[in-house]
Amino acid sequence: MIANQELRSWFTQEVLPLERDLERYLARYCGLKDDVVDLRQETYERALVGAQRGIPDSARAFVFAVARNLLIDRARRSRIVSFDHVADLDQAFETDIQATERAYTARAELRRAMLGLEQLPPRCREVVRLRRVEGLNIKETAERLGVGQHTVERQLTLGLKALANFMLGGDARIQRGASEPLGQRRRR
Repeated sequence: MIANQELRSWFTQEVLPLERDLERYLARYCGLKDDVVDLRQETYERALVGAQRGIPDSARAFVFAVARNLLIDRARRSRIVSFDHVADLDQAFETDIQATERAYTARAELRRAMLGLEQLPPRCREVVRLRRVEGLNIKETAERLGVGQHTVERQLTLGLKALANFMLGGDARIQRGASEPLGQRRRR
């Protein structure tokens, strides 16, 4: 059983921000607009009861699954059940889960990229940030940092290689010398 304070915190931080999307979802599959508020409240109630056993990893997927099941139960109780309506609910739910998974994965990758960026040496980090995050061109980046364009190009190459290495599980170390072709090694 989950403590009331933890459950309240989960509900206010994870579930309530979904209210607008939940209402749109319910309105799309609910016949009457007046029922949307009642369905939303019943979804919240069922979500809270379900979360007492254990807080789910993805609040969005959990709440929308509860809403979907509520709509299916409602359709079953009505006298005329449209199989197309139930099929639409299934398809919409699958789309919601896929979108949630993509968003979760993208956020995790962004966090990892930001961590990798922090591992880079200061100048290299700044070059990557200016070029890839702020979108400055090589000349603008060189002027802002007070270095040559060749330095910007080289730092960007080294930084992106190190960042890619980090994203693939490496340590984000700058690899100099050994990986360069023999004719292109320079004194630093």
